[in-house]
Amino acid sequence: MRSDFHLHCSYSPDSDSTMEEMIRGAIQLGLNRICLTDHQDWDYETDGKVWHFDTTPYVEDYLKYKEKYSGQIELLLGIELGLQPHLAEGYQEYVRKYPFDFIIGSSHLAHGKDPFLKSYFKGITEEEGYREYFESIVENIVAFDGYQVYGHLDYVVRYGPNQDRYYSYEAYRDVLDAILKALIDRGVGIEVNTAGFKYGLGQPNPHPDILKRYKELGGEILTIGSDAHRPEHIAYSFPQLEELLTGCGFRYYTVFRNRKPEFIKIR
Repeated sequence: MRSDFHLHCSYSPDSDSTMEEMIRGAIQLGLNRICLTDHQDWDYETDGKVWHFDTTPYVEDYLKYKEKYSGQIELLLGIELGLQPHLAEGYQEYVRKYPFDFIIGSSHLAHGKDPFLKSYFKGITEEEGYREYFESIVENIVAFDGYQVYGHLDYVVRYGPNQDRYYSYEAYRDVLDAILKALIDRGVGIEVNTAGFKYGLGQPNPHPDILKRYKELGGEILTIGSDAHRPEHIAYSFPQLEELLTGCGFRYYTVFRNRKPEFIKIR
């Protein structure tokens, strides 16, 4: 696994690493290609942090470093959109304006609430919080599908009171199947996000049982991303993925250029 398709730099408010530092970190690890996917979460703010940025200098920096490091690594341009149904029309216009190779659609909020904050689970059970998050994903998919993969499908589990202790695919089969079928019907893939290992889950997001079910339903588009915000987390736990993904039935993972997929054999 030598392609990391989920990386953040200081264009995202939760990263202090420059774009060049992330690129150089990937080169040092011997990666073939990376895709920068900084946060573009409209209509969201936490602790004075605004989760969106001016895309023009982002593209300019990308083009500068793409040329500078062209002999050492393939650099691709991406974005991670924080989805909410009421943003669909604006995002549709936004993605037409810039030459993105790859777009991740992600749920960082469920009905305007952030699972990262303890207040998300206040007054509700963990199961209710997880289910609301998954139901909001269905709403996002119906509203807008202008992205290549849905990011970290069970992201909410990272922040639950018990994380994945009582969590399983079977407990949410109905809504998770609705998500996977809706994505497959629209030609949209899913992401294997290895930050789940970093957060102590012992597995990526989504859970391997969700990956197996996605494959059973006919899903094939699968990108690999570390969700790194610092160079030391690039390609985090990638060595664990080969056995995991082949065990789920996958023979290929996917990279994107000009929003078109290329399938790379896992082994």
